[in-house]
Amino acid sequence: MMSMHRMAVIGDHDSIMGFKALGVSVFPVRDGQEGAAVLRQIGKEDYGVIFITENVGEEMLPVVQEFAARPLPAILYIPNNQGSTGIGLEKIRRIVERAVGVDILTGKEGSQ
Repeated sequence: MMSMHRMAVIGDHDSIMGFKALGVSVFPVRDGQEGAAVLRQIGKEDYGVIFITENVGEEMLPVVQEFAARPLPAILYIPNNQGSTGIGLEKIRRIVERAVGVDILTGKEGSQ
């Protein structure tokens, strides 16, 4: 039988508490320093996907990058309750460009 990975979200309290109703583990933090500590801890657990609000994720980029080479957990940026900063979309664009050699959003070939 295949084990199911859990999902988590790290971010400011007001932006993430709604995820609790969906069965997602929520980890409210005040800033990127707290977020980095939480990510290092839960990154060792059985989480398949960890969502991080963009505003907190910006402040903890070096720690997020430590997880980039690992297959799991997948770390995805989401907007906070104030709206998107564009960080999440930019990260997805770079991943796809690296994988296929073309920026699929603009159609330009990447510089590999």
